[in-house]
Amino acid sequence: MTAREWLLLSYLPGLGPRRLMTLRERRADWPHGWLALLPAAARDALRLWLEYPSRSPLQAKIERALAWEAASPAHHLLFPGHAAWSALLDELPDPPALLWAHGELNALAVPGVAMVGSRRPTREGLGNAARFAADLAGAGLCVISGMALGIDGRAHHAALQAAGPSIGVLGCGIDVIYPSSHHDLYRRMLDQGGLLLSEHAPGTRANPAFFPRRNRIITGLALGVLVVEAAEKSGSLISARLAMEQNREVFTLPGSINNPQARGCLALLRQGATLVTCLDDMLAELGHWALAPAITRTAIETPAAPQDSLLDLLSDAPTPLDLLIELSGQGFAHCQQRLLELELDGWAAQAPGGWVRQPR
Repeated sequence: MTAREWLLLSYLPGLGPRRLMTLRERRADWPHGWLALLPAAARDALRLWLEYPSRSPLQAKIERALAWEAASPAHHLLFPGHAAWSALLDELPDPPALLWAHGELNALAVPGVAMVGSRRPTREGLGNAARFAADLAGAGLCVISGMALGIDGRAHHAALQAAGPSIGVLGCGIDVIYPSSHHDLYRRMLDQGGLLLSEHAPGTRANPAFFPRRNRIITGLALGVLVVEAAEKSGSLISARLAMEQNREVFTLPGSINNPQARGCLALLRQGATLVTCLDDMLAELGHWALAPAITRTAIETPAAPQDSLLDLLSDAPTPLDLLIELSGQGFAHCQQRLLELELDGWAAQAPGGWVRQPR
């Protein structure tokens, strides 16, 4: 079946991912075998499209989708049977019928680990996310996450900084930047060999109902999921539950009992998640996936510090922002923006009394 036919199936009324997977397993011939199995509304819509495509309201949607794919060599429509389709998705009870993809498809060929966590992490959590993402990338693994604020964004940034592949799964249309503050991250993903995926057509706005559905794709693409920080009632715990149901490995970092953002992780440990403190802990558990031929461990070198006048002014002693502005001769807006960029890349951090240089 082609992209056109999978687009059609994805648009048929009353045919959700779970029912569609049930029909796929019947291995019916196209289109007559499908017509015999589809529920009434979907069957009637398919028959109309087959016999009178110009009269079908689905035809315009299909043509728009194909036009989007043709508009750029970086635009792809992925479906079961496509050369880049991940076989891991077919292990789900409700895989997407079709994925919109923007970026480098080779990212899907690399064994992946999902990283999820709080949108309001502690500084320690952000540091742990950056360290594990960089180590995973250095070990030849793809970092998969949801492009959200907090742990997700830090994981993507660190993987790209380490020159590794990263996949971002969106809870909105493939062309919608959400949250809007991730405009630079969205661009970096596309410029540095990353891949963006969505099961929603271009222009679809973010909706809270989409994010739990998105999570099944994040974990479904991965061999395991690492929960960095999570509160007791957290979307990250939904991802962990989905990963367990999908027979994926679930890893989590230990945290203080006094840290509200660690309580979800502590709960996962009680439920049987694997406690990890370093990359080797994860690779030991993933060994049964026969990763050895696919992953070549490389020495993880600390990237060279960027040539930056602000970074040169920082040390392990906090330096106030107003002093940095005075010493650097740069304006407030420039200094604030550059310090945030250095923080995202793991070179600087905000501390009581000012900014400090992060050890790498």
